[in-house]
Amino acid sequence: MKAASSWSGIWALTLGVSGLMIAEFLPAGLLTSLASDLKISEGAAGQAVTATSIFAVIASLLVAYLTRKYNRRTVLLWLSSCMAISSLVVAAAPNLPVLLAGRALLGIALGGFWSMSTAIAIRLVPAESVPKALSIIFGGASFAALLAAPLGSFLGDFIGWRNVFTLAALMGAVAFIWQYVALPSLSPTGEVKLRTTWDVLKIPNMLVGLVAINLAFGGRFASLTYMKPFLEQITMLKSSGVSLSFLIFDLAFFLGTLIAGRLITRSLRYGLTFAPLVLAASSLGLIAFGSQVVPTVLLLIIFGAAFAPIPVAWSTWTANTAPESTETAGGLYVASVQLSAAVGAMLGGVAFDSIGSKGVFWMSGLSWGLSALVVFLFIGSALEQIRGAKGEQWQGH
Repeated sequence: MKAASSWSGIWALTLGVSGLMIAEFLPAGLLTSLASDLKISEGAAGQAVTATSIFAVIASLLVAYLTRKYNRRTVLLWLSSCMAISSLVVAAAPNLPVLLAGRALLGIALGGFWSMSTAIAIRLVPAESVPKALSIIFGGASFAALLAAPLGSFLGDFIGWRNVFTLAALMGAVAFIWQYVALPSLSPTGEVKLRTTWDVLKIPNMLVGLVAINLAFGGRFASLTYMKPFLEQITMLKSSGVSLSFLIFDLAFFLGTLIAGRLITRSLRYGLTFAPLVLAASSLGLIAFGSQVVPTVLLLIIFGAAFAPIPVAWSTWTANTAPESTETAGGLYVASVQLSAAVGAMLGGVAFDSIGSKGVFWMSGLSWGLSALVVFLFIGSALEQIRGAKGEQWQGH
């Protein structure tokens, strides 16, 4: 049994991951003012998000190996300090190169911290509480990602984009202090070699699971990226109606995270198959009834709640599938999510330009349906062996 104070460590991890996600997506809500101040195009300013994603993918794959000899608490504190420093660099950036340098540093912090969070959570709480701990961490991260752009836009209008990033740096500093106080010493566990990533990829079902992760999150990033034009063009909502719709969606997602851990404890299959099927059905519903306000709002509620279990379910699955290499498996999970963000937004843009906003939801629905199908065909039989609630898979961690 772990010490009760370890739950403070879980919340410290949650604040760290949430701060990283907010910092990652802040430029989306500050793009116009940021570009104007630095005298660059909005397209160039948008590369601030791209730079972060690229370095996050690289860091998520390499950090476990590069820091294999260091205490995990120390590594997390290093990464949290990088988060704070990166936002300060961006806040003071006089030009695009300095801006991108700050964003690259954020990517290193994001990929490294997020990829290690599952492995650290396993060591902080009792085995039977792991799904609950992961739902707190990944629920907070996903909610922060949804909140970042509108929050940045709102604050930017009042205090300017540079001060918004200064606040993000302050959040990083608070996360650092909380982790310093709450996290116990965590010596490295297991043996991490340069080829460990390849060894984990060769584990049965791991590669096909990563494909399913890409499909699940690709549908999410595509649909959320183009949700606003759908509500404006199909549902015919004005600006206030769109903002209210996003608020309803965010609240539904938040409520979903409150029960996600309990659902995953009872059935991992729910998060891996049933939830994406609900999302696919919701996409079809929006295509069919998106011109009507009430059905659209109801579908957005389902949409938000149904996605909440997916990050928890897949992070649990990756840790179970590679129990001796949880940090490396976590890195592969994060790399897949970051890659799906880029691919989902890109293919969503192709669908939007070719067919319109409904085309994006056709694509997202197909992506979620394929994710559930991959799990059913290749992973489903193995799910019965995973007992998150009883903690067999966490032994030795």
